[in-house]
Amino acid sequence: MSLFQSIEQIKEQFSKEISGEFDFEQLKVKYLGRKGLVAGLFQQMGGLTSDERPKAGKLLNELKLELTSEIEKLAVDSSVTDESTADSFDYTMPGDPQPVGAIHPLTQVLEEIKSIFNRLGFSVAYGPEVDTDFYNFEALNIPKHHPARDMQDTFYVKKDVVLRTHTSNSQIHNMLKHDPPVKIIAPGRVYRNEDISVRSYCLFHQIEGLYVDKNVTMGDLKGVLDYFAKELYGKDVKTRFRPSYFPFTEPSAEMDVSCIFCKGKGCNICKYAGWLEILGCGMVDPEVFKSVGYDPEKWTGYAFGLGIERIAMLKYGVEDIRLFYEGDIRFLRQF
Repeated sequence: MSLFQSIEQIKEQFSKEISGEFDFEQLKVKYLGRKGLVAGLFQQMGGLTSDERPKAGKLLNELKLELTSEIEKLAVDSSVTDESTADSFDYTMPGDPQPVGAIHPLTQVLEEIKSIFNRLGFSVAYGPEVDTDFYNFEALNIPKHHPARDMQDTFYVKKDVVLRTHTSNSQIHNMLKHDPPVKIIAPGRVYRNEDISVRSYCLFHQIEGLYVDKNVTMGDLKGVLDYFAKELYGKDVKTRFRPSYFPFTEPSAEMDVSCIFCKGKGCNICKYAGWLEILGCGMVDPEVFKSVGYDPEKWTGYAFGLGIERIAMLKYGVEDIRLFYEGDIRFLRQF
């Protein structure tokens, strides 16, 4: 049988096979594989005369292209009409639910607090988490002998360089860069060299507030913080201010809110006092103004600071601060 007759025979044979049942992969290997029928015909080219080779080569290339095209078409048709796939897939059934992520509860609380103070005209300022002794302590009127300087409270990177213990350093950076009036909140991570327990962690989040202008009073501070508490916990919440001490404010106070769980009646959360402490505040000490070049005779201001974790624990009834950092999906999905 000549090569030309073999070409016609393979065409007829291929047409018959695809008209009935066939295995797609086996068909592809049989005709187009490296040792397939078409490859075998190409090997016979050596026995042809020089006059026959051009015609035979053209016919073989056309055969190969034709079979390749048919097999590719069969592959597409097979994927669409495969009965086993069609029978096993019900297009009317709902799809598998995909888990949806959630914003971390600390981020939710932080964004809510930022939104409240933004409405009051506060802008957001940020500062470095690794800072010098000057910004973290000295400029805030914390003298060398202050207990906060002790190694048990502060992480020292090297001499005179610390992981900030509060976000108040952001206030110093901002005041050194801008002339009054200043009205900012400064959120961020802070670090303390403390034992990890249900109530304390080696890092946590704070948000500081600072307002400097002419004739700022303690009454302004109390009004702003009372508004903040009512926006955060509801219009019925009450506030009170107790005298306290902070090196960078004078006078200083701590603000309590009526217990959001028992409505001030007394429970185990508020230790039956009816009140919960949520932040510290006060009028900026004149020594702080002097350290940043503000004239304390001309400018007055107030500052406040609160822990995001504490606010979140009270807001959501979480009793263990460690839950915020463990990454337990069962806990985080609740928010």
